[in-house]
Amino acid sequence: MNSLFILILVVAFFVIGYNLYGKYLEKLWDVNPDNKTPAYTKYDGIDYIPAKHWIILFGHHFSSIAGAGPILGPVVAAVMWGWAPALLWIILGSIFMGGVHDFSALVISLRHQGKTIGQITENILGKRAELIFSFFLWLSLILVIAVFSAVTAKTFVEEPHIVIPSFALIFIAILFGIIVYKKNANLIFCTVCSLALVAIFLYIGRYMPVEIPGKAAVKIWILILLLYSFFASVLPVNILLQPRDYLGSFILFFGLFFGFLGVAVSHPSMNAPAFISFNSSNGPVIPMMCVMIACGAISGFHGLISSGTTSKQIPNEKFSTRIGFGAMLTEGTLAAIALLCVCAGLCWNGAIQELNYPFLMQKGNWIGTFTIGYGQITGRILSTDMGKLIAMIMINSFVLTTLDTATRVTRYITEELFGTSFGIKILKNRFIATGFVIIFALYLAIGPWEKIWPVFGASNQLVAGITLFVCGCFLMMKRKNSLSALIPAIIMFIITISALVYQGFGFYKNHHFLLGNISFILVVLAIFIIIEGINRYKNLRKHQN
Repeated sequence: MNSLFILILVVAFFVIGYNLYGKYLEKLWDVNPDNKTPAYTKYDGIDYIPAKHWIILFGHHFSSIAGAGPILGPVVAAVMWGWAPALLWIILGSIFMGGVHDFSALVISLRHQGKTIGQITENILGKRAELIFSFFLWLSLILVIAVFSAVTAKTFVEEPHIVIPSFALIFIAILFGIIVYKKNANLIFCTVCSLALVAIFLYIGRYMPVEIPGKAAVKIWILILLLYSFFASVLPVNILLQPRDYLGSFILFFGLFFGFLGVAVSHPSMNAPAFISFNSSNGPVIPMMCVMIACGAISGFHGLISSGTTSKQIPNEKFSTRIGFGAMLTEGTLAAIALLCVCAGLCWNGAIQELNYPFLMQKGNWIGTFTIGYGQITGRILSTDMGKLIAMIMINSFVLTTLDTATRVTRYITEELFGTSFGIKILKNRFIATGFVIIFALYLAIGPWEKIWPVFGASNQLVAGITLFVCGCFLMMKRKNSLSALIPAIIMFIITISALVYQGFGFYKNHHFLLGNISFILVVLAIFIIIEGINRYKNLRKHQN
């Protein structure tokens, strides 16, 4: 099948989904542009700050939710089960599950003055459920920080040319934030100048690679990245986090544009099989493929961004659909392009091992496989080497953004859960709370991060199921149609609990006891929350009748 036809099909489904289902959700949740958002009602100059423009916030939100998941997930899934089931999950999941989840989490947070989904759970399901869910979220986010710090460190080692532009973007973002927010400078002018600086440092990076010698290079980079995440978490959101994500989003859209153009110009046929097998070395297609494509269809982390940072910065409710629902569909498009890069850009049975998709994946080089495929797809409009460099920078920009945002959200939960609920006063301090998070993430990150990825995927999507369930109960309390949230919630419960149990036994069998214990702890916590939720659901139904 021709790759261009597939991409057009994906975009068509997403455009229709946004204009029909997205608008339906907007009416269902009573989005009202006249409502004052928490960015104004709870302004504090640190976390609650209205974005200068909705495009800035879209850049922050999209950059934060995307991460490496929508790229690496499809790359791994297609070589195990085939591209057809992966594509079907990306399309249907993005519209009817991921889009609903992200949008609903954003609006329910706006209805609760910018509280995170963990805090909101107390109002919907009760105090016990809120405490358990918050601890569940905390564990899941530690996995996110560990995975993405390790992924970023690995990319720095494999591609030292991106180190200078990656860190230059941080300092450019700080300058951008100060000039735009403190000096009230023109947004367009500052954007153009900042992007010009990024381009200059990108050029410098090509000729000045930064390498750390020795076998400990990855661990050193992990430590450096987690130190960066510490400072990104405690600084005012409009000085580093928001402008870095906004400027980084242009790199991402730049990569998306050339990926789309590359498919349109070269339009190669799909070389990988549409379907390989119901089973693989990583388990059955359902549930394992669904959790492998962690962020390309639905992700609980998105809800933590929607309710953790985006809801505290959105200047008007009318932007909820384009940011919440629209960013998820944009991420689905990215996942589809990543799928086409490896399934159409690379060969399946070719003699050239450097372009052989299965051979590259057997080496465990997930990131390199995508960058090579992207370079091949864009080869007619860019040089292959330039295409690979753009792909690497695109991945790194996504991952760095996810890393610093995840650290900030985990800091919120640490302050709420351990500081307020458990009365550990020292953890109410944002500096100490962030340090507490970094220590736990560092311990997991220096281990075999590839082993953490499936647990991250399953726990991440289980968070999405719980978030959807909370949103469904909220709609029921408001006497609204709750099926748009409850049906995908039930599906995610079944998929993710099955995946965690399957993985848990596998970890024990291979003597990975820590990951096995984490898997089953997450299952127990999830079952408890489900029981609490079912009881709450029954009470709501009884009350309504």
